[in-house]
Amino acid sequence: MTPTSMAMQELLKADDITKALDAFKAADTFDHKKFFELVGLKAMSAENVKKVFKVLDVDASGFIEEEELKFVLKGFSKDGRDLTDKETKAFLTAADKDGDGKIGVDVMMTAHNLVKSLDQ
Repeated sequence: MTPTSMAMQELLKADDITKALDAFKAADTFDHKKFFELVGLKAMSAENVKKVFKVLDVDASGFIEEEELKFVLKGFSKDGRDLTDKETKAFLTAADKDGDGKIGVDVMMTAHNLVKSLDQ
């Protein structure tokens, strides 16, 4: 296990990670909202969502840039596939609200809160 996937295993259930990765095994099937729901992100505390963000922010810049986004599934497990260029761009377009080409923790927190509010 890589240090990154070990950190994820401490934050999320291994079965949920496997289920989420399996759901998007085929290229061009990735749906970030559905993936984060399957992996259990919506059930997490805000503090733990921030920890997940830090694991995915490989270069510790405070942002997840397009290069990191391509490998986001590997952040959950070494068995995760790379996102296709199409998937990466679609994910970035959906999440990058200010058009700066990167995703900040605030965007991830907003997505987390939105998903939680849909259940209420």
